[in-house]
Amino acid sequence: MPSKSLLATWNAREKALFDTNPERVPALCALPSPETAHMGRMKGDAAKAAAMEGARTVPPREHGGNCDIKNLTKGSKCFFPVYQKGGGLSMGDIHFSQGDGEITFCGAIEMAGYLDLRVQVIKEGMTKYGIKNPVFQSSPLEPKYSSYLIFEGISVDESGKQHYLDVHVAYRMACLNAIEYLKKFGYTGVQAYAILGTAPVEGRISGIVDIPNACATLAIPTEIFDFDITPASAGPKRSVPAGTDLAVAK
Repeated sequence: MPSKSLLATWNAREKALFDTNPERVPALCALPSPETAHMGRMKGDAAKAAAMEGARTVPPREHGGNCDIKNLTKGSKCFFPVYQKGGGLSMGDIHFSQGDGEITFCGAIEMAGYLDLRVQVIKEGMTKYGIKNPVFQSSPLEPKYSSYLIFEGISVDESGKQHYLDVHVAYRMACLNAIEYLKKFGYTGVQAYAILGTAPVEGRISGIVDIPNACATLAIPTEIFDFDITPASAGPKRSVPAGTDLAVAK
């Protein structure tokens, strides 16, 4: 839960970004939407006023928010900064599996479930540890594989336009390179795209110092397939019959 001043900061900075290109599709950010706000137990004028400035829950922010980190499985620890005295804790959006970045937006394998939490408070923790954003500690149960095929992308987009150290462009290009590769084995573009959103692929910022190109990589665990996807002199062997469902084995 943000403090009143932090909420005001969010709204001001996101509105300033939105105003740089208000006609953009998709929008540069999701501004407060009183028509769709869920106000819980608040009623009347107080609820209406709060809905006008209530933050949308789509992005991650300083307090936590929609992080979608695939490594946060059973046994993980989350250290959230607390910006409001008496602030509440809520969690949700449970995923059975996803790839780093959840690149298909709602492309992770969503699931129903419950969270069994143990909560402790570290008094003055933000000052003691110098944090303003969450810190996470993964558990031994996070996805682990021994073999990966790694695709690179740089800050040059699909049209050939050069960008300056843009890791978003670089990661998108790594994903597109992986999709084109998987299509050679019989997947459709949509199927390959779905695999990258739902399988536990690893996304990395592999280089961000050499101007003008950031280097992002996407690592696909080869063990999730029931056929060999590594390059060979004979070329790719079509392993997914046309018109079939996804052939990911494990």
